Amino acid sequence: MLYLIIKAIHIIFMVSYFAGMFYLPRIFVYYKDTDDFENPKQNILREQYAYMAKRLWNIIIVPAGIIMLSCGLIMIGLNTGLMKMPWFHLKLTFLIGLLAYHIWAWKKTKSLQILNGKTLETSNIKLRQINEIATFLLFGVVFTVILKYYIIEYWWQLLVGFIVIIMLIMATVKLVNKGKK
Repeated sequence: MLYLIIKAIHIIFMVSYFAGMFYLPRIFVYYKDTDDFENPKQNILREQYAYMAKRLWNIIIVPAGIIMLSCGLIMIGLNTGLMKMPWFHLKLTFLIGLLAYHIWAWKKTKSLQILNGKTLETSNIKLRQINEIATFLLFGVVFTVILKYYIIEYWWQLLVGFIVIIMLIMATVKLVNKGKK
C-alpha cells in the first residue's frame, strides 16, 4: 500500500512538473516575440515575462521536481528489482534527457534575469521547437512505463513510432510558424 501511495504522489507531481516545463519555454517564446515591439511596451512585457519565468521555476517546477524525484527514489528503494529491468533502464535514459532539458531551462530562466530587458539570442522558431522537447520526453517515459513488457520484443517498432512522432511534431511546429523569424 505504501508503494502505491508513493507512486500516486510521484505521478501527481510528475504532472505538475511537466505542466511547468511545458509552460516555461512558452514564456521564452513570448519574451522573444517582444523583439518587434516598441518601448515602453517591450520593456514592460519583458520584465513581466522574466518575472513569470522566475516564479514558475521557483514555485512550481523546482518543488514539483524535488517531490517527483524523491518519490521516484523512494520507489526504487522499496522495489530494488526495478534496477534489473530493461524497460526501467530505458526510462532512466529518458530521465537523463529530462535532466539535460531541465538544466537548459534553468540557464535560460537565469539569463532572462541577467538580460534585464535585452533580447534573447535564440531564434523564435528554435525556441518553439525546443518547447516540444518536454513533450518528446514525456512520450518516451509514458510509453516505456506502459509498454514495459513489450520493450524488448517490439523495440524497433516503438523506436520507429517515436521517431515518426518527433518528426510529425517538429514538422507541424515549422509549418504553423512558417512566417516567424
